[in-house]
Amino acid sequence: MKLAIGIELLPALEGVRFTHAWGGPLGIARDWHPAVVFDPATGLGAAGGYVGDGVAASALAGRTLADLVLRRPSEVTSLPWVGHRGRAWEPEPLRWLGINAGLRLAAVADAEERVTARPARTAYVLDQLTGG
Repeated sequence: MKLAIGIELLPALEGVRFTHAWGGPLGIARDWHPAVVFDPATGLGAAGGYVGDGVAASALAGRTLADLVLRRPSEVTSLPWVGHRGRAWEPEPLRWLGINAGLRLAAVADAEERVTARPARTAYVLDQLTGG
């Protein structure tokens, strides 16, 4: 498998061959804030929107949900993501168009930075569109 990042970033990986990798969609909430919600009346809970920090955040979300289910007040049940309800995504196909336009802009920004060795102007546009 070809390494996705350049050897110039991690020169120690020169010649290293990777046989397995993970990649997939990011769970991004519309407002870029993760959320943990639990409804004691129905017993239903959910967590997500980790924006690429899923490994650590999902472990903390699991602990948070456990305390919410057990009705056990704790440091994690008072975190701002508990009960957070973000703004809904735009309806299809606007959501799809916006997300895919953002992905293309990010790819163009990466290419621009490789060529110019300076921060990409395209990245500024993407930053403005995503609320960064």
